[in-house]
Amino acid sequence: MKRIDRSEQVRTKFHQAKWDEPIIYELSTEGERGILVAGANEEVVAEVGDPFALLPEGMKRNTKLNLPEMSQSRVLRHYARLAQQTLGADVNIEIGQGTCTVKYSPKVNDQLAGLIRNYHPAQPEETVQGMLQIFYETDRYMCEISGMDRFTFQPGGGSQGALAMASVMHSYFKDRGEDRDEIITTLYSHPSDAAAPATKGFKIVYLQPDPITGLPDLEQLKAVASEKTAGYIVANPEDTGVYNGRVKEFVDYIHSVGGLCGYDQANANGLLGVTRARDAGFDMCFFNLHKTFSTPHGCGGPACGATGVKAELVQYLPAPVVDYDGEKYFLNYEICSNPNGVGKVREWMGVAPVILKSYCWIRSLGGEGLYQVAKTAVLNNNYLFKKLMELPEVTAYYEDGNNQRIEQTRYSVENLTKETGIGTLDIQRRMMDFGMHYWTSHHPFYLPEPATLEPTETPSKKDLDEYVATLKHIFKEARENPEIIKTAPHRSVTHQVDESGVDDPEQWATTWKVYLRKYK
Repeated sequence: MKRIDRSEQVRTKFHQAKWDEPIIYELSTEGERGILVAGANEEVVAEVGDPFALLPEGMKRNTKLNLPEMSQSRVLRHYARLAQQTLGADVNIEIGQGTCTVKYSPKVNDQLAGLIRNYHPAQPEETVQGMLQIFYETDRYMCEISGMDRFTFQPGGGSQGALAMASVMHSYFKDRGEDRDEIITTLYSHPSDAAAPATKGFKIVYLQPDPITGLPDLEQLKAVASEKTAGYIVANPEDTGVYNGRVKEFVDYIHSVGGLCGYDQANANGLLGVTRARDAGFDMCFFNLHKTFSTPHGCGGPACGATGVKAELVQYLPAPVVDYDGEKYFLNYEICSNPNGVGKVREWMGVAPVILKSYCWIRSLGGEGLYQVAKTAVLNNNYLFKKLMELPEVTAYYEDGNNQRIEQTRYSVENLTKETGIGTLDIQRRMMDFGMHYWTSHHPFYLPEPATLEPTETPSKKDLDEYVATLKHIFKEARENPEIIKTAPHRSVTHQVDESGVDDPEQWATTWKVYLRKYK
C-alpha cells in the first residue's frame, strides 16, 4: 500500500461532500410519517377540557398545516448531508470571518443549552429560577467586563443592539424635552451603526477617515457636533482593524455639547480585560454574544446583542431585566418604567440558550482566562498581519499612521488585481476549493479589493501558516493559471452563483409558499 504524501502544506487534494440535496419540501411524500404527535393526556383534559375549544375561532386553521411529510430516517439523511456541505469551524480552518460565529465554541456548552430546550418564555417565574439566575449573573459579568450598570438581553443581534442604543438615546432626549435628531458615526464603523439609528428617525452624520491614520478626525467632529447631536455611536477598533487611542477625546467633546455616546463592541475579542467602555467615558455599549462570547449564531440567528447602560439610563432600557431580592429571581419591569422609555426592541427576554452558552464560557475562563483570550487573539492577528505583509500582493491601508491592529485587519489585494485582473471576490471563491473561508468587506467597498481577516484566539500557528500558504498558492495561480480562479469553486458544494436577481424583489422566493406561488 502506497503511503499518502502529507508533506504539502496546501490542501490541493481537498474535496468537499456534494450531495446535490433537494430542499426538504421537494423530498416530501404525502402520507409518510416520522412521528405521530400524541394528543393531550387525561390529566390535562380533565383540568382544561378540550384545548382547541379554548382557541378563538379566528385563530383556528381552515386548511391543513403545510409541513414536509417524511420518515425519521429520511429526515436524518437530509440534515446529515446538509451538515457535510457546510464550511464551518468544526471541519475547516476558519480565519476568514473571525469571531463572527467561527471561533471555537465548546461542545459542552451546546449540551448544556440543550437541557433548556423545552423552556417556554411564558412559564411562571417560580418554574425557571435557575435560568433567571443565569440571566442575572450574566448581566453582572457583562457589567464587570464593560463598566456599565445594567444590561438587557432582548436585542437579537448587533444591529438590534445598535437600535437599542439609538432607542435609549431617543427616549432620553424625549424625556428631557430636547429636540436632538442627529447621530454621528464614522465611515469605517459597522454599517449598522448608521442604519439602526436611521430607522429610528435620526439623521446620520459621517466622520471621514484621516488619509494618513485612517482614524476619524477630531476637528471634523467639533465642526459637525451641535445642539442637534443626540449621540455618537462608533466601533473601536473600526472595521479596518485600526484602533482609535484618542477615542475618549471624541466622547468628551460629545458630552460637552450634551450628547450621549454608544460603543459598538460587537467584537471585543481583543479588548477583554484590557479596557472597558466606561473607561473611555461611554454611556452605553453592546456586545455580540455570538461573537466575543462564543455562542455561534448559526447563519443569522439565534444571537444576542447584549446592551448595557450607565445607571441614569437604566430607566429607559427595554423591560424587563432580571433582579434578585435575596430569596428569588424575578422579572423587574419597574426599574425600566419611564413613560418615555424604549419598552421593547424584541418580544420576550432574548434567546435563553445563547445567554447560557455565554455564561458557561465566561465561567469556564474566569477573569484571567478572558484576558488570555484577548492576548492570544491580538498575537494571532499580528502574526498573520506580519506574514501577509511580506507578500507583494497584499497591502494594508494606513500603515503610515503607525497604527496598532487589534483583533482583525482589513487588507487589500489591489496590487494583484492590477497585475492579473484577479480580484478579491475571485480569491474568495477559490479559497472554498481548499476548505477555507475568506471574507471581503461590508458593502460598499470603501477600500479597493478588500479582505478582512480575523484569526481570533482559536487557530494555532500551524493553522495560520496553512492559511497563508494557501493564499500564496492562489496568488501564484493568478499569474500562471488565472482561469482556474475565474471559474472557481471546483471542489466545493456550489459553483458560481447567478446573482443577477439579487436586487430584484420580484425574483425572490423567501419561503416555499412564495416559491410555489411565483414559479409553480
